[in-house]
Amino acid sequence: QAQLVESGGGSVQPGGSLRLSCAASGRIFSTNTMGWYRQAPGKQRELVATVTSGNSTNYSESLKARFTISRDNTKNTVYLQMNSLKPEDTAVYYCYVYGSRWSGDLFNAWGQGTQVTVSS
Repeated sequence: QAQLVESGGGSVQPGGSLRLSCAASGRIFSTNTMGWYRQAPGKQRELVATVTSGNSTNYSESLKARFTISRDNTKNTVYLQMNSLKPEDTAVYYCYVYGSRWSGDLFNAWGQGTQVTVSS
């Protein structure tokens, strides 16, 4: 059982920047993988980026030039820095965690999502 709280979404003009944050709480022993997915209207949810506890990253190839994922292991928090935003980046962004509880059980969890709107 884990709770993910996302923040940092909002409305920006094309070319602007946003920084998303997601804090995980609960009886979490480790957050092996944390990341971000997004879902635009009429489209399926897609990978944005993930980062492991060892700081190995995996990006959507089309986004890696503009987006940067990072994490703070002491706070169980993952960040997504989004630069040079485009209208096609408009979507609900969801935080994702794959980890283990103190019992050793594995789990995954999703945040409620935060809206990012890019328009002029």
